[in-house]
Amino acid sequence: MTVGPAPAAVGAASERIAAHLRDAILAGEIGPGARIRQEEVAERLGTSRLPVREALRILEAEGLTEHTANKGARVPRLDPAELDVLYQMRERLEPLALTESLPHLSAGDIKELHAVQERITGDADLREFMVLDRAFHLGSYAGCASEQLSSSVVRLWNATQPYRRAFMALGGPQRRWIIDHEHRLLLDAIDRRDPVDAERYLAGHIRRTRIELGAHPEVFRPSAGPRGS
Repeated sequence: MTVGPAPAAVGAASERIAAHLRDAILAGEIGPGARIRQEEVAERLGTSRLPVREALRILEAEGLTEHTANKGARVPRLDPAELDVLYQMRERLEPLALTESLPHLSAGDIKELHAVQERITGDADLREFMVLDRAFHLGSYAGCASEQLSSSVVRLWNATQPYRRAFMALGGPQRRWIIDHEHRLLLDAIDRRDPVDAERYLAGHIRRTRIELGAHPEVFRPSAGPRGS
């Protein structure tokens, strides 16, 4: 009788593989439209296909991959209309997440947001900026008690990140200056625990990016993102 791997071992391997692929997708190493072949991942990471399959299910639930019949898993590729809708969803959901979060953010949480923003201001590297920008915004929602709202926000961030990265690569120092200014307005509202200003600044911040993305069709070309095919 052949005994398969223990469920706990499969679960641990799946989480490890999911973390590896998640980091690669969020960093742009696996771009929109790129296929993720189970056998290749299993061989590269020295594992069987079972935990790879489970890892891809985890990532699909997070909005980082999708499964298509007869083609397997791939990183979703959006067209301009699809991205516009996702950004409109962000404009509505993220201000709500921030409002729900504000009363529960500790002084330490807010201090950390300021520290992250200082690193954003002083760092010119795009890869590090993408990590810090994500930490800043998702950190500001950390006090939101609604799991459904929080997970929806994370899925939207995951789905839109490749296009935000391509867009930021086009912008240069001027765009960073605008983002820095908008983040500091947000921090001021968070410091004051003012949900009205916080919602208004955040919605405007997301809306501006949505409108500017729509003016740059080159962001949606396969060459705009690494390994998109």
